[in-house]
Amino acid sequence: QVQLVESGGGLVQAGGSLRLSCVASGRPSSNYGMGWFRQAPGKEREFVATISWSGRITNYADSVKGRFTISRDNAKNTVYLQMNSLKFEDTAVYYCAASFRGLGVEQRPREYDYWGQGTQVTVSS
Repeated sequence: QVQLVESGGGLVQAGGSLRLSCVASGRPSSNYGMGWFRQAPGKEREFVATISWSGRITNYADSVKGRFTISRDNAKNTVYLQMNSLKFEDTAVYYCAASFRGLGVEQRPREYDYWGQGTQVTVSS
């Protein structure tokens, strides 16, 4: 069993930055890959970024490439999402998720085994 707790969301102006954190407990984070997804009101949950268990492989949605960076610190069982140049359309609830596949290529929600409760990110235009 893996428990995931996100933090770092909030209200920010367009063009600003936020850093989300996700702390994992229950099993060593080095055993699984991690991903970030988001869901805006009335929309489906969408892939944002993923990182392999080692941290060597990352992948991003086209909409966030060059603006968001995913990273991890296995010693702290924590994965981060640095979000820069935020846009109004980045407004959503952001979820972290753990995948036992751990390859750093998983982009579909069904490829993930555990989910956090989410943290709200609101970007004002």
